Amino acid sequence: MYCILQVFRRIGVIISDEPRINEEIRVPQVRLIGPKGEQVGVIATSVALNLAREANLDLVEVAPTAKPPVAKLIDYGKYKYNEKIKAREARRNQTVAEVKEIRFRLKIDDHDFDVKKGHVLRFLNGGDKVKVTIMLRGREQSRPVGGVELLRRLADEVSESGTVEFAPKQEGRNIIMTLAPKGKKIHTQSEQRRRGAESRAERQARQAARLAAKQEVQSQAAAAVNAMQSDQHHKEGSNAEDEN
Repeated sequence: MYCILQVFRRIGVIISDEPRINEEIRVPQVRLIGPKGEQVGVIATSVALNLAREANLDLVEVAPTAKPPVAKLIDYGKYKYNEKIKAREARRNQTVAEVKEIRFRLKIDDHDFDVKKGHVLRFLNGGDKVKVTIMLRGREQSRPVGGVELLRRLADEVSESGTVEFAPKQEGRNIIMTLAPKGKKIHTQSEQRRRGAESRAERQARQAARLAAKQEVQSQAAAAVNAMQSDQHHKEGSNAEDEN
């Protein structure tokens, strides 16, 4: 797909990500969705365009690869504006987690340890991951246990703000551990649950709208059949009176 797009760009064909709307839709038929999400059914595109004009809305092709394509009646200008607002809010709420790095010496006094721990807490509370490195020198490399214990002590003391993402391990002359912010993880999970609930509610609303539209169509069809039968009985009765 990427190669095809590149070929189109080289030969000067303008590729738009925008959907086709109104007279740009050239197919003979579309599967129409009403402005409230109701399923209208497969109708001629010309009829769908007339319905859009009468409702002062736009006919927008939302699924061009379907057979027939799916189109919806919406206010396209308002729709584009709302999409732009949603994209702006998403960018505003999006946070890019950085990986900060803090270096310790194996023989560190309590004061320096507390200072560096404060930096780790500040990074975690700010939503960033922290890569903690213990630098081993000389004979310390042959006894890395002290470095692992120091990192575990740090992890325990910042456990309210962060969790161990990668446990301490030795890499050459260093022992490395990575901490991830706990609050951000909890927030992400709650956000996912909220979005899941919204998605389920939208699906249920669409299903209810489709069911209501189907029942309405069936009711109209039944009414039409009853009307035809009534007319037929009336004609038969008239013919019988004429014969008499």
